[in-house]
Amino acid sequence: MEMRKVNGGTIRAIGYDDKRRVLVVELSVGTFEYASVSSEIWRRFSTSAAMKSFYSDNIEDVFSKRRIK
Repeated sequence: MEMRKVNGGTIRAIGYDDKRRVLVVELSVGTFEYASVSSEIWRRFSTSAAMKSFYSDNIEDVFSKRRIK
């Protein structure tokens, strides 16, 4: 999966695997993998002008996650 560096406050980089429906978010405190994320959520997140807010409201506590780094 290709990670894309972003400037989203504590969010450092993001990536998405469409086949597995997995979102990876690299934060300043670690890297997390989120399962069962739709391509629509990915599209909205990756193009959001307020990425940190979108992440907090729509991803962080909504999808199951595991720390990978």
